[in-house]
Amino acid sequence: MSHCGKDALTDLFGWFLQVLLASLAFTCLILKRFCEPTVERRPWLIWFYDTSKQGMGALVIHLANVFLASNYQGDPCTWYIINFLLDSSFGLLILYIGIRFCQYLSRIKHWDAINFGEYGKPPSPQAWLIQCALYVLLMIIVKTSITLLMMLDFWDSVQQFILSPFSDPRIEVALVMLIIPFFVNALMFWVTDNFLMRKQTTRRKESLLQRARFRYRKIRRAKKEDSESETLISADEELIDSGEGGQTRLNNLTIS
Repeated sequence: MSHCGKDALTDLFGWFLQVLLASLAFTCLILKRFCEPTVERRPWLIWFYDTSKQGMGALVIHLANVFLASNYQGDPCTWYIINFLLDSSFGLLILYIGIRFCQYLSRIKHWDAINFGEYGKPPSPQAWLIQCALYVLLMIIVKTSITLLMMLDFWDSVQQFILSPFSDPRIEVALVMLIIPFFVNALMFWVTDNFLMRKQTTRRKESLLQRARFRYRKIRRAKKEDSESETLISADEELIDSGEGGQTRLNNLTIS
């Protein structure tokens, strides 16, 4: 049975699938932004700051997986998909713990720059760069942990049957580099974006506060207009009363 060769992941067809996968994955993140409630939707700059961290981290993991899969013994496609699925499950758990730990340190030590999703007002490129570096460091920890896990002999048995039903090398490469990663990445990117973005509760509180301020100003404006209307009505009534009083006196004089 023929399987993909050592260079199957890095030939022209393999790179084409990788670029296509990256484009589809970030299209999902753009779609996610438009699915956010209007009052909570991130500006494009904040969205870029949030998602670019994922892009850098995903690139590091992907290149590491391609390199490792090509250096394992056996079919590199099967080794790649095993690494990828472990990164998307066990690795996601490690990443979640790391992000929450950084946010905890940010609150305790008042290191605002490492609080993922917070960039200051106005948004600071320096905070974004620090968070990018920290996120890539977390991804390196994830990849190191997965690589150590892959040293278990158990994975040799998994590697032998995981893609055994497929005999065409091109189909195998398409499965491990595009089809399976697309669906897994779409879910993983969506979930990770929720980890990295600013807290929904914070934005919701701010939006509610803005709406409350707007409503308060509207009520004040309405009361002011009502007060001015009442003043004008009172003045008109005084003029009418004074006019009626003058007409009465004039009639009395005429009668006299």
